[in-house]
Amino acid sequence: MMDQTVSKLLNEQINKEFYSAYLYLDIANFYDDKGLDGFANWYEIQAKEEMDHAMLFYHYLHNNDEPVTLLAIDKPDKTFSTLMEPLEAALAHEKYVTSLINNIYAAAQKANDFRTTQFLDWFIKEQGEEEKNSSDQITKMRLYGDDARSLYMLNSELLSRTYAAPSLTL
Repeated sequence: MMDQTVSKLLNEQINKEFYSAYLYLDIANFYDDKGLDGFANWYEIQAKEEMDHAMLFYHYLHNNDEPVTLLAIDKPDKTFSTLMEPLEAALAHEKYVTSLINNIYAAAQKANDFRTTQFLDWFIKEQGEEEKNSSDQITKMRLYGDDARSLYMLNSELLSRTYAAPSLTL
């Protein structure tokens, strides 16, 4: 039987991952309204990835005979006025999610739940990639965002991103 603190944190993470999807859809809406379809595409794919992450936690709990409790998903409460603000919000959010994963990992270690720590190893690596991607977008926007041609090229680069389901097996 799984430690109840670990089980509770994993259940809560399902909700946090779905919230992340909502946040990224909201960011996609912002960029779509600005005519930046590449930026919108990037964040629509981010939303899909977050939904996948939620389902990985969902299936992990079920595969370990733990009950799943679905909670209400909060509405994103951010408003953006510049093209940079959503990028900065995304990086801050990814850092927050990293802290949540780290907290679950620490609780699993404390409970000697090696199966859960092994499961979370993939998420630890994924969060490193997510933070790097977000940071890189901010760097590129600082370098190119004020120049219309460069912004067009950055938008085109982001439009080329395609969706790939996670390769984590449970």
